[in-house]
Parts: sequence; structure tokens; C-alpha cells
Amino acid sequence: MSATIDAAAINGWIILDKPLGLTSAQGVAAVKRILRAHGLPVPRIGHGGTLDPLATGVLPIACGEATKLAGRMLDAAKGYEFTVSFGSQTSTLDAEGEVVASSDVRPTAEQITAILAAFTGPIDQVPPAYSALKVNGKRAYALARAGEEVVLATRHITVHRLDLVATTPDSATFSCRVSKGTYIRSLARDIAITLGSVGHVTMLRRTQSGPFSLQQAISLDKLAQLVQGRTLEQAVLPLMTGLDDIPALAITPEEAAALKQGRKLLGHPASNGTHLASLGSVPVALVEAQSGEVRVLRGFNLD
Repeated sequence: MSATIDAAAINGWIILDKPLGLTSAQGVAAVKRILRAHGLPVPRIGHGGTLDPLATGVLPIACGEATKLAGRMLDAAKGYEFTVSFGSQTSTLDAEGEVVASSDVRPTAEQITAILAAFTGPIDQVPPAYSALKVNGKRAYALARAGEEVVLATRHITVHRLDLVATTPDSATFSCRVSKGTYIRSLARDIAITLGSVGHVTMLRRTQSGPFSLQQAISLDKLAQLVQGRTLEQAVLPLMTGLDDIPALAITPEEAAALKQGRKLLGHPASNGTHLASLGSVPVALVEAQSGEVRVLRGFNLD
């Protein structure tokens, strides 16, 4: 990939293995700096789901036309590995906060395994006070830092899978797959309390976000090497990889022209549901089919 590449050609996903200490927005900014530093144009860029600064792992970075799909990543299931340190609960439910509760109870591996079923499937969860959720128009973490009492509503989530990976006398490491809106810090808090102790998260790593996993993730250093070597294409996954769970819908040139103009296709035989309409190998639009009518959800400007 040459330094003269047109910005419109960068349409796809860079799966960043986000390092410790960076916010998701800083991860996006770092990708922009790497592209700019090596003379490449910077396309529209956004991320597909916030990851805490104290967390590492899979952060999908949407480039160009893929930014139209970034919102779908927010709704996707996520995978995590996390470690709970027993004996102290902090204000932030992670290693950054001040200790607010203590316990001498240290659960055994057998005790931990026995309660995993209670945290699998649909469950209710109260988000952490230190979160980006809004309370009366203000971020919860800002209110908490100002010393105000933060009361957040219970939300319904789904834990698809929760496994105990390893234990030490004072901690336990878990692997899980969860629905959107799940706070791992809250899950850790509730696990510890159910075990008659208290705890907080000391390690959090996202292993999966929708169709993307750590196998596809690269570090910022590796990204910089690929850009410098004019091989950025090795880091950019096609736009369609963010739609692996969406069935394809082959369309004619006439139908593609209509969809690009925002017109509906009437009397179409497509089955009801969401489809990726493509003209050959070129994605044209994300569409919704219902009772023979096909309408555009997201259109793509690709050649």
C-alpha cells in the first residue's frame, strides 16, 4: 500500500490490541497519528465499543465506510478474561479506587465453581458508580468523583458463559462471554459478595468483540511497522468482516442503483430480516427486508 493511497480506499477494520492505560478515544487518536506520521491520509475513524483505560485487548477501530457499522459493535456480545482480588472492595471496583470495604473471607475454588450457575444466563446488574452512564444529564463518574451519591438503575443483561480459569489464595481469574451493557466490574463485585467476601478487578482483558478476536488484534507498534513498510493492507480487515453474522443478498446493477439512491425495492423475494446487499463482491448497503420490501439501513460508498 503506497503513501499515495486515496483516503477512500481505507474502508474496513483495524483490530487494535489496546494497551493498558489508554482510553478508547486515545486508541483512535494513536491510530490517526500513526497514519499521519507516515504520510497516509486519515479517513473517518471511530471505535466499536468503549474499553476502560485499565483494560487491554480487542478494540475494533472502524475506518472509512466501516464507521457506519461501528454502532453495531456496541450491540455485539463481548468476551473477557478478568481477575478478582478478594478481601477488598474499592470505590471504582478496580485497582484505581480507594478501599471502601474489607473482608477476611477467601473463597476456595470449589466454592467459586458452585456459584457460577447463579451468574450465567439472564441476570440483573447494577452498574458501577464510576461509569460513563448519565444521571440527570451528567456522567456518573463525574458525580462520583465530586463526592455525590450515585444511584444507577438495575439493568437486565445476559452472561452467555462464565468459567473459572485459575485461582490463587487471594484471587480468581474468569473467562466469560456477555451481552451488551454488561459491566465486568459489577459482575466481579457481585461474585465476591455472593461468596461472602468483597472484591475488585485487578486484570481485565477483552478477548472478543462481536466477530473480532485477539487472533486478529495487533499492537500499535505492529501497526506502525506495517504502515512504515507500506503494508497497511495486512492490518485492515474488509468492511464485511464486521457483518459476518448477516446473510448476503446478491442484487442486480439496477437494484444496486436504486438502493444507492435510497429507493426501496418492491416485490423482492428476499427473506425477512437484515441482509448485506452486494453487487458481486462490492457491498452496496445494509438492508432490511420485510414482506417483499427491501429498504436501506446503511448505504456504502464503495467502488
